[in-house]
Amino acid sequence: MSIELLAKQGRDRIYGGLASIETDKLRQIRDAQLRSCFARMDETRRRMELVARIHGIDFLNDAAARSVNATWYTLQRTEGSIIWIAFGGDDAADYARLRSLVLMKVRMLICVGSDNEALHKAFNGCVQIVDAESIGSAVHKACYSGYDGAKVILSPATREGLSDESASDIFCHEVNEL
Repeated sequence: MSIELLAKQGRDRIYGGLASIETDKLRQIRDAQLRSCFARMDETRRRMELVARIHGIDFLNDAAARSVNATWYTLQRTEGSIIWIAFGGDDAADYARLRSLVLMKVRMLICVGSDNEALHKAFNGCVQIVDAESIGSAVHKACYSGYDGAKVILSPATREGLSDESASDIFCHEVNEL
């Protein structure tokens, strides 16, 4: 298109055309970044992975949920009654933000480790709390306390303790040994 022909179209039309070009470029960039972000989410391991269903109890590996926010999301989106396996040891974590969800959805909280004071303090009186010295012990306690339709979820809610990968591997191994 020649400059003369472009000039005949008028300033408003030119600016409108330029704006639509910019909008299209921004949309392509945004869409590509969003697609990339969601594609990576599919690759996230250790997020709500079904390990096994044993006697009607679903054992879900959410070892990558190493913050209160990640665990909040897990509890929020899980349907049914939950037996939650969490790690203790993080006195700075704001577990109080989980209290309403725990009241509504969690039937039992199993605290793994030796320093579970913060978890006991946050959830005392709103859910049955059981201590376990290891993930293996927690899995066994959950299995024997569970019932048809229950969801046993390993969702640490803290960076303390084992890495996601180690906790995940131990949890999966222990569930598969049941």
